[in-house]
Amino acid sequence: MIRPFTRVLVGTDFSDHAARAVERAVDLALRYGASLQVAHVWEVPLVVGGTLTASDYDRISIVEHAARAQLDEAVAALDGSGVAVTALLRSGAPWDRLVTLAGETDADLVVVGTQGRTGLRRVLLGSVAERVVRLSPVPVLTVH
Repeated sequence: MIRPFTRVLVGTDFSDHAARAVERAVDLALRYGASLQVAHVWEVPLVVGGTLTASDYDRISIVEHAARAQLDEAVAALDGSGVAVTALLRSGAPWDRLVTLAGETDADLVVVGTQGRTGLRRVLLGSVAERVVRLSPVPVLTVH
């Protein structure tokens, strides 16, 4: 039997769109006997003035701890799914870190949710999924 997917990487921002992507990734991992890596990328809060202060470091620490707690909760919810799950937490631009993680983890497939924005909202807000699709070294499945 050919196992096209042995490692599936799914990105989550904990939204409803991302939850559907995680569900699909779990289904694929089960179908192909693949492991699942659930990744969340948190963005460093904007620092005004260019110099980090002690309170800025506190804010960054709070954001990172909150992101870790949410990721751990999301992964814990997958206990009993029958899939070997690993949590990956990174900071930076979500699209950039997901593309990097795809290579670093030897993922065979990246799964991301998409909100389906169009027009000016997409231009102004950008699209993590669109950038991952364009730049990923491996196939990407987008889930709407």
